Amino acid sequence: MSNETAANPDLVKQAEAFFADGSWIEALIPFFTNVGIAIVVYIVGIWIVNRFLALVDKAMSLKKFDQALQHFVHAVLSMALKFVVVLVALDIVGIPTTSLLAVLGAAGLAIGLALKDSLSNFASGVMLIVFKPFRLGDFVEAGGTAGVVEKITVFNTIFRSPDNKEIIVPNAQIYGGTIVNVSAKPTRRVDLVMGISYDDDMKKARQLMLEVIEADERVLKEPEPVIAVDELADSSVNFVVRPWCKTPDYWAVKWDLTEAIKEKFDNNGITIPYPQQDVYMHQNPVAEVSGDAQEAMK
Repeated sequence: MSNETAANPDLVKQAEAFFADGSWIEALIPFFTNVGIAIVVYIVGIWIVNRFLALVDKAMSLKKFDQALQHFVHAVLSMALKFVVVLVALDIVGIPTTSLLAVLGAAGLAIGLALKDSLSNFASGVMLIVFKPFRLGDFVEAGGTAGVVEKITVFNTIFRSPDNKEIIVPNAQIYGGTIVNVSAKPTRRVDLVMGISYDDDMKKARQLMLEVIEADERVLKEPEPVIAVDELADSSVNFVVRPWCKTPDYWAVKWDLTEAIKEKFDNNGITIPYPQQDVYMHQNPVAEVSGDAQEAMK
């Protein structure tokens, strides 16, 4: 027995009397009853929240809301409603929720200052979802990367690169910079540069390239393709070849036209020159005379 207990025999007697007469059971029954009710309220509340969220998701799907907006609304409503359920359950147990909210508010302010970058990402995520500079499935260049947009969350955006890598970029980095949406328009212009030798016939080369373009059914008639001399380079006469095609066909058209034009040139005597330099050697007669004079002086 400790010195404190020995010095307070009345305290021991009170404790023995408390447990002996069973009053402690009567004191705990209301507490455990409230805990049981709180658990039931929490379980039922979460079930109701999940059912409500399912109805909201179904309604947004029927209204054909953007998928990214659906994910965002679902996440915000889920956090808010489940927080309310937790507060109700704590209030039933007897925990003062008013004081708890005050503490959480102060803690939220401190956390907000510490996580200002995360809040910036959250705000940028809201702007991306509301203003929709791109949608899921678009090929986008943003935030120092490029790829297909797979998911937009409240804090970051997930891309799939052309070589099938997952790239996660913070939303603030995307919304605060330049966004290039390659998939935004239904058509794209293919920009090719084809060089021929200075000795080749430019009109013939132009006609051959036009034949290749017209033979490809994926090339659009409107806008009309452009073939023009763009530069008289060091070793070649460079043409710009600019046909238009549907956006999904861009890379296939670009690669196929490049190969077809090269084969067309080869079969018709048009050369694509290598970079070259001509070096001319000149003899210096003064140097020769000077050498003869030196020989005669010996």
